[in-house]
Amino acid sequence: MAASIEDVARLAGVSIATVSRSLRGLPDVATATRDKVLAAAQQLDYVASPFAARLASGRSSTFGVVVPFVHRWFFAEVLGAVEGVLRGAGYDLLLHNLGDSEGRERFFSVLPVRKRVDAVIVVSLALTADEVEALTSLELPVGVVGARFPGLSSVRIDDVAAARQAVDHLLSLGHRRIALIGGDTDDPMRFTPPHHRLIGYREALNAIEVPYDPALERLGYFTVGGGEAAMRELLELAERPTAVFAESDEMAYGAMRAIRRAGLRVGHDIAVIGFDDHSNADLMDLSTVRQPVAEQGALLTHAMLAALADDTEPTDTVLPTELVVRGSTVLERSVYKN
Repeated sequence: MAASIEDVARLAGVSIATVSRSLRGLPDVATATRDKVLAAAQQLDYVASPFAARLASGRSSTFGVVVPFVHRWFFAEVLGAVEGVLRGAGYDLLLHNLGDSEGRERFFSVLPVRKRVDAVIVVSLALTADEVEALTSLELPVGVVGARFPGLSSVRIDDVAAARQAVDHLLSLGHRRIALIGGDTDDPMRFTPPHHRLIGYREALNAIEVPYDPALERLGYFTVGGGEAAMRELLELAERPTAVFAESDEMAYGAMRAIRRAGLRVGHDIAVIGFDDHSNADLMDLSTVRQPVAEQGALLTHAMLAALADDTEPTDTVLPTELVVRGSTVLERSVYKN
């Protein structure tokens, strides 16, 4: 059986508190006493618990990370980047997957991260004023990936401008009947991309006075299956779209599948552009807007670590996006034979 701190205290003839102070190297312990404690610990082959040492220091060396959905590609990419930075800095990650509106309400009412973490990272949630207040009440560094809130650090892209970038590309090719496959802006989980990308889509059309047609907007729920179902509905319109902007590459994949199953050619009969530059976008020959997903998580984590070390003021960093043109919108760019 491994020796305990009580065994060390008993052998050295001192209190448990003195053993703790001696092993942590605190200055309020006499040299002779510290030597006696160290000798006892060595004799018993005692190894202090890292978790206990963290508690004694007043730090948990743990970050809380809050996500609306853990299983979606974007969130998995961000989590991987955050965990990598934390691991390199000697920190752990405590994940809170909200999952649904009840889980979200429970998290912000109970705040289970209280006294368990040194900082909190929230990923792509449209926080309410009450939720922001709850997070700031923790009196810890708090940062957000994918959104901006006063008083909180953030790393994000400009989703509105990036969506306009995608739709402007379709407009530049002469398309005017452009459909949108997006997320549900009324989703009780209230994550940010559906709101901002819808605004960008409408702004791009309005800028050149393309009439707004609500029949061209369909929900794809950020899944391949949802994108396919939405595209099937669009193909049934009396006047089908000539182009589609999907708010994520995964929805774009589904749209492309529906187009091909209808006997039509992607990029010829209907152009499709996505968003993200998902790992399979190049394989699918999908035009898209590339966003630096992992970089957002990594940069925010570095900012949170700096805030812990230096008590710095909250910062807001906006990273650039890039239009990537492939064969799904311009056949001449296709890497495959048409």
